[in-house]
Amino acid sequence: MTHKNSHRRFLTPTLLVLVFVVSFATAHAAPPISIAQARSLPLGTVVTIDGVVTVPSGAFNSSTFDQGFAIQDPTGGIYVSTSDNLGFALRTQVRVTGTLADTLLPGLLVVVDVTETKPHGSGPKIQPLPVATGDVGEATEGSIVRIAGIISQPIVNDLPFGFIIVVNDGSGDINVFVCASTGINVSGLRQGQRIEVTGFSGQFADHFEVDPRTQDDIRPLGR
Repeated sequence: MTHKNSHRRFLTPTLLVLVFVVSFATAHAAPPISIAQARSLPLGTVVTIDGVVTVPSGAFNSSTFDQGFAIQDPTGGIYVSTSDNLGFALRTQVRVTGTLADTLLPGLLVVVDVTETKPHGSGPKIQPLPVATGDVGEATEGSIVRIAGIISQPIVNDLPFGFIIVVNDGSGDINVFVCASTGINVSGLRQGQRIEVTGFSGQFADHFEVDPRTQDDIRPLGR
């Protein structure tokens, strides 16, 4: 018996070549590099990295004016700028391809012009790095850190962007920037109060800062 559509069983030579090229390219795609390695490369470099989400999509929108997120691996962390809210929650494991830049916020290294974001399951919980307030800087930028100290100055209302809280544990002042878009309530905080803050180690111009993500990231401590 002759089947009219039997030719569909066979691939044309052109299609065979196309399938081979696509398969070869996929199989030989460059593997992701560590975030620490990516951070060491020149601005403008296209990188592929993989990490656990530490700042949910859009959490810092009132400050960054985007819908980005941050990721971290065992070597370091970095902010990824996207115009669309991709809905990435904490602990989502994501592979990202994009270009290194410092154009989002002055001084902050970020990934922009993102061409691919590939979530693939849930990653490990990232443990904050305990650091002294005076040690928050380039070495911690992009990672989740934890500080504790006294609110050393009156809290600055910087709305619509957020609030600035200066914390000092004796090693130096550090700004805690509370983005308005996080919804964190700072009304119960005051100068002289001792607090613990967990957040993204960031930078704005020549000021390093710690950026909390949720209400639970700011915890009042006893004197």
